[in-house]
Amino acid sequence: MTVIAETDPDFVFQGIPEIEAPGAAQALVTPPDPLGPLAELPGTWKGHGFNAIWRPHHPDSPQDRFLELNLTTETLAFTEINGAIPNRGLLMPDISMFGLTYMQQIAQTSDGTGLHIEPGIWATVPPTTDPSEPATVVRMASIPHGTVILAQGSAQVLAGGPQHIPDNNILPFFLGTPPPANSAFASVAATFTELNLSTPTAFRFASPGVTQDMVKNPNSVLQTALQTSLEGTTMKSRTFLHVSTTDNPIKGGGGTANTAFLEAGSSPPGGNAKAVEVDATFWIETIAGTGGTPDTHQLQYSQLVQLDFNGIRWPHVTVATLVKT
Repeated sequence: MTVIAETDPDFVFQGIPEIEAPGAAQALVTPPDPLGPLAELPGTWKGHGFNAIWRPHHPDSPQDRFLELNLTTETLAFTEINGAIPNRGLLMPDISMFGLTYMQQIAQTSDGTGLHIEPGIWATVPPTTDPSEPATVVRMASIPHGTVILAQGSAQVLAGGPQHIPDNNILPFFLGTPPPANSAFASVAATFTELNLSTPTAFRFASPGVTQDMVKNPNSVLQTALQTSLEGTTMKSRTFLHVSTTDNPIKGGGGTANTAFLEAGSSPPGGNAKAVEVDATFWIETIAGTGGTPDTHQLQYSQLVQLDFNGIRWPHVTVATLVKT
């Protein structure tokens, strides 16, 4: 795949007039690398993963949904933005953000069918006094199906490993009710029979290689890949990034916006396929080389997008394990 995610080499952000340091918030944080926890991202990452998405089905009789399951091949390219990105303050002094542009391309592994492209920006935000927030990271993304997202959250750089990758699921649930736990798979699958790969249905597509374990727990793809990558070696460090479009953990920032087609009014609730929430966790892992080989940098992520249609919330999960080339 050809990936273009670069700004012009001579493009450098510069405030007019420049932000003067030390500003109150500016002086609180100037890490050795201004990208901070994002410092390992520049470059091109390639690998494989799994995509699971419930899609609306028209007409909604005899059924309102279709389940698509894909094994994926992915390229994710990051380019550092030159210069500090100025943000002007009224309630507090100005701040500078530092960031990267990125381009993500995901295709179905079996036949190369394009599934997803996403241009966007990752950036670091220094601690602020108004609003009172710690240092954060933010991801701004555009999805061509008609959704844009701004997800903000926290970062941790930790020594050693491996870290725990929790289980997750794609079990639908009615709006206004809590999401079901993984232990509810059998009872939910009795109604949403597309979840059972052994049950034939015209309302499911599964690409070659998709297994029942992946459907029950999409993060099992990451758990298996991590175990394989650590055979005979150790993890030296990992950077943990968690961002969300909700007010958790960062208050007052983030959100999703959709085209009119996706919103499609309020009857039935949820429109055609309204993206209402995005939560994503990224693990940037440094795995020790063996026998004189260099260390390997591995990027794993698990993303949950909640889609609303026909009064039900439908989890859309994408996971991948990528290696810097």
